[in-house]
Amino acid sequence: MNRIHQSVGALAARSTAATRVFEEHGIDFCCAGARSFADVCLEKQLDPEAVLAEIAAIELDTVSSGVTDWSAQPLDALIAHILDRHHTYLRAELPRLETWLAAVRKAHGERDGVMLAALDDVFSALKHELEMHLRKEETILFPAIRRSDGWIDQPVAVMEHEHDDAGRALAELRRITGGFQPPDHACATYRALYAGLAGLEKDLHIHIHLENNILFPRALAEVARGRGC
Repeated sequence: MNRIHQSVGALAARSTAATRVFEEHGIDFCCAGARSFADVCLEKQLDPEAVLAEIAAIELDTVSSGVTDWSAQPLDALIAHILDRHHTYLRAELPRLETWLAAVRKAHGERDGVMLAALDDVFSALKHELEMHLRKEETILFPAIRRSDGWIDQPVAVMEHEHDDAGRALAELRRITGGFQPPDHACATYRALYAGLAGLEKDLHIHIHLENNILFPRALAEVARGRGC
């Protein structure tokens, strides 16, 4: 199939270069991965051939640098990568961002109180949901995938729904902060907070992509094969 007519999720699943290019152009390849690449380019007024050329250029560098193609790795290796890279990151970064946000509210509350209160509400809810989400993946879903249990359909659907919720929260954080652009009067902690939130967005996009577009479809396909479907 011509790559222009594939979904953005399918393109991202087959190319780490695509995830980088999509991120740069603001193309949602994780929660909205089912959308047609051609439609997304039309909506964003992008030339699809030009975007594919960007991807191809990075793919040449990717091959030479030996970047891992997770679509071709065993599921157990992919799960281990998600745990080691993304779950570990979230467990360290979420409390750090929470501390910085509290400090910024204390120092800048008089001037930016309304905006910072809204930011705190969204971030605190996202932090709580992500912490619960990680525990469910680690204690229920990932062990079931490793055992090739036949009942993973429903847990996968729940995780995908929670990914959608996280995507909406990230979009709201971006909106509230004006694209994570700190105000001119921002102190060092204020700027660190915004940079950290931008990093959280980027990491979660990759994290959700690896699960929605690679891990879950492959795990469900293995279960279907085991059922003789």
